[in-house]
Amino acid sequence: MKKILIIIAVFLVVSSCTKLEDLNKDTKNPEAVTGESLFTGAQKNLVDQMVSSNVNQNIFRLFMQYWTETTYTDESNYDIITRPIPGTNWTILYRDVLKDLNESSKIITATTYGGDAYPDIKKNKLAIVDVMAVYTWSVLVETFGDVPYSEALKIETLLPKYDDATGIYTDLIARLNADIATLSASVTSESFGIADNIYHGDVGGWLRFANSLKLRMGMIIGDQATVEAAAGAALINDNSFNAQLVYGTSSPNTNPIYDDLVASGRHDFVPTNTIIDYMLSLNDPRLGAYFTQVDTGNGIPIYWGGVPGDINAFPTFSHVSDRIQLPNFEATIFDYSEVEFLLAEAAARGYAVGGTAESHYNTAIGASILYWGGIQDSVDSYLANSLVAYSTAPGDYHQKIGMQKWLALYNRGFEAWTSWRMLGYPQLVAPSGAEYPEVPVRLLYPVAEQTLNGANYQAAAAAIGGDDVSTKIKVIKIL
Repeated sequence: MKKILIIIAVFLVVSSCTKLEDLNKDTKNPEAVTGESLFTGAQKNLVDQMVSSNVNQNIFRLFMQYWTETTYTDESNYDIITRPIPGTNWTILYRDVLKDLNESSKIITATTYGGDAYPDIKKNKLAIVDVMAVYTWSVLVETFGDVPYSEALKIETLLPKYDDATGIYTDLIARLNADIATLSASVTSESFGIADNIYHGDVGGWLRFANSLKLRMGMIIGDQATVEAAAGAALINDNSFNAQLVYGTSSPNTNPIYDDLVASGRHDFVPTNTIIDYMLSLNDPRLGAYFTQVDTGNGIPIYWGGVPGDINAFPTFSHVSDRIQLPNFEATIFDYSEVEFLLAEAAARGYAVGGTAESHYNTAIGASILYWGGIQDSVDSYLANSLVAYSTAPGDYHQKIGMQKWLALYNRGFEAWTSWRMLGYPQLVAPSGAEYPEVPVRLLYPVAEQTLNGANYQAAAAAIGGDDVSTKIKVIKIL
């Protein structure tokens, strides 16, 4: 009996030291998170969205006829409504990326760090967060046109107005200039460290990315001064500076393409004859890095592409290469090749960017081939092909650059879509069963915006010339 009384007494003492409300706390999910962790999460959500092949959220490889579907062909035929694809894009970019970046910035601003170097490190972090936000906003504008911007991300504004795309772009470039100035003036190269899955905290890498993004945005709107200023700064000038996230080998940090094509056990995609036939005609050295061969029955493996929009039996055609389907294959959102193609186009327009259109074109092609595992001899041989050489390849600079840039942007569907809208090449033919007679040049506004933010949606639709997939986005200039 005495032992029982002692146990009860001890229990009462312990219990008296514990508040009853403590029992209701979720110890596994923190009430507060750091700005750094929000940045890491937003960064991954953004890259996942840009590289995903999930037809619920990213169908730009299908628009650009890199891939086509096998059994379920709706998205290859431009059906973007049955699955709420515009709404998924919108939600991921606003809620899972921009909102988290916005909160990350607020928390980092309010956080006191120790040490003499930390004021500069904080400046670096805030500038990098904003560079990522500018990139994300640019994707939204290039996808939809006018979008909520000045009133977006504010919890007190439930029905934000839509801002003019040109005005948004002008403000984004101003923000980018301020970020570049901050990163340039920093006395230290430190920032996020391992919390940054793209440049691992290297401020120099982020400065190159920011300048390259400025170059791209300047080219999109045809702003010569912006382009020339960016071209004179530090750009992504080697594949080692490519902006990419390297995935892990185990879930949930695996390459989204691996998730969609391998882990899912599904066989939903094959490459199209549009890209395979064109690469075969050029004897392109990247074919094996992009696609597998298939035996069509005569014992001789060949590259064979499906027909865009048709039902294409998976075993009959080539497949996406094993490299791209690796769980830890990197996702790239900006690379050296793209920078050089942008400079080639700028030079062709007569902008003062240093070098000629031909020299940048050659460098761009070489950067792509070397990235995909080619050697310099294969680069030289390819550039000697009369169908590839800048001086003899068919067409004007739109066609020359447009066709080769389309090949180099393989596996980067969104950027290829933007390049196609800028240059007009390749000249893609819509599938015979497509929902629309031509490849969409924008996504429709989400249904939720039409129903919940109706007045602002109607005003935006009228301002852009109609909420239609054929309405050209005003900031994307074809010159």
